[in-house]
Amino acid sequence: MEQNGTPLPLPIPAHLFCPFLPEHGGKVGFDLLQLGGSGFLLPVFGVTPVFLGNQGFIFRLQSGSGGQLLQAPFSKIPNRRFIQRQVCMKRFPVSFWLLGGFQPVMGGLGSAVNADLVHEFLVGGNSGFQFFQLFPGGVLPAHFDGAVARLSELSRGKDTTIGHWEIAGVISPTPMPTFPGGFPDELIREFEKETGRSVLCNKPYSGTAVIHDYGEEHLRTGDLIVYTSADSVFQIAAHEDIVPPEKLYEYCRIARRLLTGKYAVGRVIARPFEGKFPNFVRTPRRHDFSLEPPAKTLIDAVSDAGLDALGVGKIHDIFAGRGLTDFVYAEDNADGMKKTSAYAARDFHGLCFVNLVDTDSKFGHRRDPDGYANAISEFDSWLGGFLPTLGEDDVVMITADHGCDPRFMKTTDHTREYIPLIIAGRDIEPQNLGTRAGFDNIAATVCDLLGVDFSTRSHGFAANLAVPPSELIKTARAAMYNAYVPYSHFTVGAALLCADGKVYPGCNIEAASYSPTNCAERTAFFKAVSEGERKFSAIAVCGGRDKNITGVFPPCGVCRQVMAEFCSPDEFLILLDTGRDGEYERYTLSELLPRTFTPADLER
Repeated sequence: MEQNGTPLPLPIPAHLFCPFLPEHGGKVGFDLLQLGGSGFLLPVFGVTPVFLGNQGFIFRLQSGSGGQLLQAPFSKIPNRRFIQRQVCMKRFPVSFWLLGGFQPVMGGLGSAVNADLVHEFLVGGNSGFQFFQLFPGGVLPAHFDGAVARLSELSRGKDTTIGHWEIAGVISPTPMPTFPGGFPDELIREFEKETGRSVLCNKPYSGTAVIHDYGEEHLRTGDLIVYTSADSVFQIAAHEDIVPPEKLYEYCRIARRLLTGKYAVGRVIARPFEGKFPNFVRTPRRHDFSLEPPAKTLIDAVSDAGLDALGVGKIHDIFAGRGLTDFVYAEDNADGMKKTSAYAARDFHGLCFVNLVDTDSKFGHRRDPDGYANAISEFDSWLGGFLPTLGEDDVVMITADHGCDPRFMKTTDHTREYIPLIIAGRDIEPQNLGTRAGFDNIAATVCDLLGVDFSTRSHGFAANLAVPPSELIKTARAAMYNAYVPYSHFTVGAALLCADGKVYPGCNIEAASYSPTNCAERTAFFKAVSEGERKFSAIAVCGGRDKNITGVFPPCGVCRQVMAEFCSPDEFLILLDTGRDGEYERYTLSELLPRTFTPADLER
């Protein structure tokens, strides 16, 4: 929270009550929003209440899909006051403020909701985490569509190239080289020799500040402004009246050829600008010259399968043009959205990979929360009109290639948040897919949905989308009726979801000597393993006396250990049926079995 632009001190660090969040002062650009008691989690970009002296304040919440979910001026809060309370959520103490009277404004992935439905609003005690209860009884908007997840990065490094490559299935085990002290003299001398122009700056710099500080000298001398950042980039800025864009691209190609081996930065970027001092502005004729991906990507796999592989915006540059069957550049977000709509109208069959850059380049790095919020709202407004145009089998995924919190003022570099993933489509059931390691879950999911053979480290979410939690729980309930429990009369059912979408039910089975008794979870696992299955996504479990669900019953320790034998502790989901339709508790295996002993431990 801010007062007159200054952050207010808040007592509880984010990591104390939300273990998933990064520890960078509580300034978190991606969190989760929970709608009522439904258990449905929606990724959101952080809440920024900004106090305006005696004029009150404006409160905004931006959704992870893009868009402004809630906005209210001070006057709409009953009694114009905050009520600080304490609540315990998932065993972590949370300080929060209870607010009322907010008007939801749900765009692309929701519907407008009458303000009368809103009964309370809970905001986390620092800006890093928020818990919201918007609808009585946890009722979701009637037209909401979307499954949500958040993904952590496996690659070393955090920039556009590495992030996009990982989304496309390529993990980068080592970071690309960066040059915090500027590029070596030997490299600059060779670049100057081949271009015939001298170099200005040659150090890390903000893209807007560098043209302000060196633009006049560049106009006077014709020397090229060369700079870098915390990312692995070699950037060349030049005024279009001095160096026409095509000539600037030629210089970038020279740099790309020179930047190999230990100097192999991820991207060489042309940064043309125009105007007069002090009002220099960058033009939309930016162009990136990237390294070619070191391995087969999602785009390659899709085009190799004979399907369309379309790129919008920077996608062609990021992947060095490889694998694309067609592409278009975009001048800005609005142009990118327009061209995405045009591709969708073609009714292509395959993949359309879109990059909308303004949110990051114009507002994220410049730490402009208002511009950031407006850009997201514009996207969300477009999304609300775009989704209804999709066909029955179309699926939209909304994500990011890295974090960039516009409120984190210590640096202008990328921040370390998880990235959001929202999957929308007419047959996609709203559900929380959890926190997964690896952006490559996206590549795996896309290829599974398209029927394309492509090997990735991650299993993806296709099985979860094909068999939503409600169906998995229904199967577990049916299996419970087959339980053989003549001694305890305690019946348990389970439904195990494989990565390929197959479901194996299981029930508990007792014996008179007791020791041979087998739990429902292990019955399901052993049945699946005996059929050759080795990759699993989730399991639903229900239980109670005499085939009646009488509570929530987690798997026993032995069952959890069997799960650890075959499943990723951080990815495998355990859904515990509450007996109330549509309500279940959700855990990862690592939450129920911390410090897991797995087959990998035998090799240490």
